[in-house]
Amino acid sequence: MSETAFEDLIRSARHSARHLETRDAYALDEDYRQWTAGDRFDPVERWPWWFELVSATVARGVSVRRARVVSEPISPYVRYEYELTSPHNVKAGEEVRWLPRRHASALALPGNDFWLFDNESVLFNHFAGDGMMTGEELVTDPAVVKLCASAFDSVWDRAVPHERYQPLG
Repeated sequence: MSETAFEDLIRSARHSARHLETRDAYALDEDYRQWTAGDRFDPVERWPWWFELVSATVARGVSVRRARVVSEPISPYVRYEYELTSPHNVKAGEEVRWLPRRHASALALPGNDFWLFDNESVLFNHFAGDGMMTGEELVTDPAVVKLCASAFDSVWDRAVPHERYQPLG
């Protein structure tokens, strides 16, 4: 699926766009390497398309929520995500929560990260072991959608809002 196809999905959301992240690292790209080397760039300037997409989506009344299940002590990559969340995701209008993995043991979670749109479709993100994206899969099967909605809500209910989360490590 292309970036444009994903953008079409989020632009067509009427009520909600929810994202569940469960990995401790994703592709260690140039942005990550620059950040960890001390180059504290402005994420809105670096990724204006995301900021504009989320801001416009929230402005039309769509709730955009992101929940992250993380190991603690957190990985260097999760630290990078954490430091960019307020000046980027939250500033754009996303609600973000963090759930330490030790509090997720009793939850049934899908095997892949996903985006859930309006409780009607799920876009699964597939990754290789090194965090590189290997593909996406759009699913509209009501049973899968229901499972993902329930999983997201279970994580969201237990997770700590970004402004209160203090990561270990």
